[in-house]
Amino acid sequence: MPTFVDRVVLHAAAGDGGHGCASIHREKYKPLGGPDGGNGGRGGDITLIVDSGVTTLLDFHFHPHRRATSGRPGQGSNKNGADGEDLVLPVPDGTVVLTQDGEEIVDLVGAGTSFVLAHGGRGGRGNAALASARRKAPGFAELGEPGESLDAVLELKSVADVALVGYPSAGKSSLVSVLSAAKPKIADYPFTTLVPNLGVARAGDLPPYTVADVPGLIPGASQGRGLGLEFLRHIERCSVIVHVLDCATLEPDRDPLSDLDVIERELAAYSENLADRPRVVVLNKIDVPDGRDLADLVTPDLRERGLEVFPVSTATREGTRALSLFLAGTVAEHRRASPVASATRIVLRPRAVDEPDFAVRAVGDGFVVTGAKPLRWIRQTDFTNDEAIGYLADRLARLGVEEQLARLGAEPGAEVTIGDVTFDWEPTLSGRGALAQYATQRADESTGGVATVGGSGVTRAREGVLGPRGSDDRLSGSVRLTRGERLPRRARRLAELDAPDAADGAFEAAQDGVLVDEDGVVTRADRRDAGWDEAVWGGEDNDHWDDDAGDEDAGDEDAGDEDGPVVVWAGREDDGTAASSGDDGNDEERTGGRRAGDEE
Repeated sequence: MPTFVDRVVLHAAAGDGGHGCASIHREKYKPLGGPDGGNGGRGGDITLIVDSGVTTLLDFHFHPHRRATSGRPGQGSNKNGADGEDLVLPVPDGTVVLTQDGEEIVDLVGAGTSFVLAHGGRGGRGNAALASARRKAPGFAELGEPGESLDAVLELKSVADVALVGYPSAGKSSLVSVLSAAKPKIADYPFTTLVPNLGVARAGDLPPYTVADVPGLIPGASQGRGLGLEFLRHIERCSVIVHVLDCATLEPDRDPLSDLDVIERELAAYSENLADRPRVVVLNKIDVPDGRDLADLVTPDLRERGLEVFPVSTATREGTRALSLFLAGTVAEHRRASPVASATRIVLRPRAVDEPDFAVRAVGDGFVVTGAKPLRWIRQTDFTNDEAIGYLADRLARLGVEEQLARLGAEPGAEVTIGDVTFDWEPTLSGRGALAQYATQRADESTGGVATVGGSGVTRAREGVLGPRGSDDRLSGSVRLTRGERLPRRARRLAELDAPDAADGAFEAAQDGVLVDEDGVVTRADRRDAGWDEAVWGGEDNDHWDDDAGDEDAGDEDAGDEDGPVVVWAGREDDGTAASSGDDGNDEERTGGRRAGDEE
């Protein structure tokens, strides 16, 4: 069973946001209670925090999959869902968080330092929060966003003041046991130390310092030979590098000077940042025969290189007191020279003023929309609800996505991809921006320049011919009909009282009259396909009846006056028979005294 783990892969998944609720308030004597669906709760975050009581990543080795709780869905009666609980993971001081590709995300140094590794998803809004003047009772709610999930690599770089490096069996573990109270494994064979050992040393009245024993280095350690590459990162944060050289080696091709040169080459190949660290040389095992003579032989050469040399014996503890005092003083001086550690500054990076909210690019025969807002809206949309889809389309139109698609030459039916969703673009469903111009152009092509909005019949279309998407279709039956909608209904009702050929007779008898078809389009009876005629509709002779165009009741009563042209209201029944009527003067007689524009 491993007792020291300094590199793990953490599979972190934050909590999902709760779905919003679509609910209508129901109470006796309150038939129009209105929407009361609550919002969904926020998903829990996954946070890493440095804990001085944790010295290894062993816990993540056995439990690499961590997931925060999700938010609860909203409920009726304006009850919001509960937020998910944040998952706080303690890590050792000196933990570095990396991506799978080796890119550094954050370096956690200092007790109490925290970092949100994965953010929880936002909860969806209920229909109470989505209600507006146009959408009084939404029949849908937003879905909760999924939480972030990633595979992060956690690497531990020991925060030690002194790092002991050297060949295997050079006596590094023995030196740690002498300088501190640590009890590492010590044996008379190479690679006894398989994991770094950390100890706290104290010398005289100087502040204590930490000593790390890095497993043995050999030639090629920076390329992965031996255990060096696995643990070289533990010396990156140290203040002093101590070379432990074996003065009693039995290998014929080794000596303290060559060992020093090999270890220095490996350190330089691993990181250039270690070149400025203070070096100290420890000539170990001077208690062994010929060990003291070899130490005395190489000491002048080492001091010529500007290195501090300490001959010691971990077996008899000779020279260890002086070494400990020197290391404690060097570490204290390095701490005084180092800048004072300050609290982590919160850096705000606002968006640029001209940074777009989305981008549209053509890919093959379709188009791809990217951007934080469109992607978030796609995740929040319930595609099983037509009203929710219409609401999404309205949001994209307000953002300018459809205008950009029209500018890039997108045709109706073109494939548009946002995130994982691909749909066919239907521009006629919007009445804003470039799509209004598109609708006007289509109306000009089909009607010769005449298109109607509402019931006046004489308004040239400059806006979309359809209303906004995402509106509440259940309320469409309670909206008061416009004049253009009432007149065809009256014509069909009158046709039930007339002969089946009444419409054709009316057209023949009123060549100078006016025709209003079932769509509310107004044309002269003798110019049914002529389109807009300024001489007919814009002349001075029509001023006396144009003034009454905005008055619904006056238009109904004066439609048959002799001063203006005769208006013929025509409709067509489901069986294909035409229906028409004469002037409005006989409406009450044919309908039994009721107004022709009223519903039965």
